[in-house]
Amino acid sequence: MLFIPDESKPKQKFMPNISAPKIPDGEKVDFDDIHRKRQEKDLSELQSLIEAHFIQRKKEEEELIALVNRIEKRRAERAEQQRVRAEREKERQARLAEEKERRELEEQRKKLDDDAKKKKVLSNMTQQYGAVQKSESRRGAKKMTEREKKKKILAERRKALNIDHLNEDKLKEKASELWQRLMELEADKFDFSEKLKRQKYDINQLLARVKDHQNAKGRGKGKMGGRLR
Repeated sequence: MLFIPDESKPKQKFMPNISAPKIPDGEKVDFDDIHRKRQEKDLSELQSLIEAHFIQRKKEEEELIALVNRIEKRRAERAEQQRVRAEREKERQARLAEEKERRELEEQRKKLDDDAKKKKVLSNMTQQYGAVQKSESRRGAKKMTEREKKKKILAERRKALNIDHLNEDKLKEKASELWQRLMELEADKFDFSEKLKRQKYDINQLLARVKDHQNAKGRGKGKMGGRLR
């Protein structure tokens, strides 16, 4: 069942339970003094708030200054670290450049040494080849000289026959003369051959005697050494 309020009846107003301030009997109320005290109290509270505000502000300023100092200190430390890092990097780059330059100089020196060695070898080979060529040329010239000497001697010994104008008797006489000369040359050849054999035999005998003498001398030294022991 729906309840419908009766609007014809007057509504009752809610009144708070507030009692009026009690004024002491027989005393006169000084509202100016109350107002003055209230102002003094408000002023004191305001001064306290202002002092608390300034104290808090000073504290915040000190904290801000400390924060700024920490930031500056950290910034300075970071700058110092970057400076040290930059110096180390610079030194490292300098060492790398110096090492690179040293390697390049070493490679260049090694290359120059190799080139000098190659040039020296080529020069020695050229000198040796030149010496061989000169020696061969000298030998060739010497051989040619010996050959020319032999040819000259043979040319002097060998004379033209010049027999076109000779008759039969003269030709026979010339043939007999040539035969006799040939026999003499063969005899000289035989004598020289025998003489050469004899000289070789004598040389071999002398060498054998020298060898025997050296062996005997060595055995004598060995015996003397045995006695000394």
